[in-house]
Amino acid sequence: MGTVNFLWNLTKNYITFGLIGLTVSDRYASIVPVGGISMSPTFNTHDSSMRSLTRDFVVVEKLCLEKYKFSLGDVVVFSSPTNHKEKNMKRITALPGDLVSTPHYDAVVISEGHCWVEGDNQAWSLDSRSFGPVCYILLHIHLLMKRNLT
Repeated sequence: MGTVNFLWNLTKNYITFGLIGLTVSDRYASIVPVGGISMSPTFNTHDSSMRSLTRDFVVVEKLCLEKYKFSLGDVVVFSSPTNHKEKNMKRITALPGDLVSTPHYDAVVISEGHCWVEGDNQAWSLDSRSFGPVCYILLHIHLLMKRNLT
């Protein structure tokens, strides 16, 4: 009978901690791997042959989405405007009311509820210079910190 109680208590503890972990990951913060070179050298540093020298993981928060208090320079994860199943990570470079000028757009005033995002590696980044401003509704999470795994 002692073994059954031990296994039951162990199972209850695993389920409890699993549910707590899932809730925290779903609602508050989680750890996400970073892929691609569009944010290099900030994330996934590459050498001249574009081979990855590091594998980065980031801690992201999800609470900021309730009030949309983003600022210039924040790194965010959002659904791609062209493929909603694809997630992109870029840096916010313009907020509502800002004026942006690029080769593809003469001058764009960022409208309310939108932001302009760009990758740090402009030569390899598909960002607002390609698809225009991103609606806040597409933003998922805000980056808190990164960790390199070499």
